[in-house]
Amino acid sequence: MNTAFLTDIVLFRGMAASEAESILRCLDAEKKRFDRGSVIFRAGDTITSMGVVLSGGVSIEYDDVWGNKSILDKVGPGQVFGETYACAPGEPLMISAVAAETAEILLLNVGRMLTVCTNACEFHGKLIRNLLAISAEKNLRLSRRIFHTSSKTIRGRLLSYLSYQAKLNGSRDFEIAFNRQQLADYLSVDRSAMSNELSKMRRDGLIRVERGRFSLIAMDGEEDL
Repeated sequence: MNTAFLTDIVLFRGMAASEAESILRCLDAEKKRFDRGSVIFRAGDTITSMGVVLSGGVSIEYDDVWGNKSILDKVGPGQVFGETYACAPGEPLMISAVAAETAEILLLNVGRMLTVCTNACEFHGKLIRNLLAISAEKNLRLSRRIFHTSSKTIRGRLLSYLSYQAKLNGSRDFEIAFNRQQLADYLSVDRSAMSNELSKMRRDGLIRVERGRFSLIAMDGEEDL
């Protein structure tokens, strides 16, 4: 495995390649490949390992008892998932982690991460600090999603999400990581109703859109970003 690549991942921040390699041995690291649509972690299961995306992407999904799906997050290369449940042994998953595309995943035993050992204990402090930073960032992302879905209207949710993406990119022209279905799931709205609203927003002169690329049109007298 390319341990030099691991040092660019937030979880291994501040470590040399040799240190990351020692950590992998300590944590019973296992690399697995998942085809698109494959379930990595299933709702209702309990887990002891967290995942690190080496390539591809993973969707964090919630399905209610009526079969309605919501995408809570999309995890890309270098990002982690499942760490909260792995840190709470015996707690059943409320969500599923599904390969959004062909993905290579590094599975790490969290119990070993939280227990100091003679093999790599000098690195565990860095690892735990990095894990706390990742958890804090995820809480912020969840808070943003709650904010984006707080509006009672589809337009309000779209405007909130698109406005944030424009500010994040520092430009009114930007691309989003979601396709139409994923965006609808993320905003907890019906895809057809969302597509209709996007068409209305385009006719109203609020946006230009082509596939995943959006342009927010400035109103008269409105300052640029």
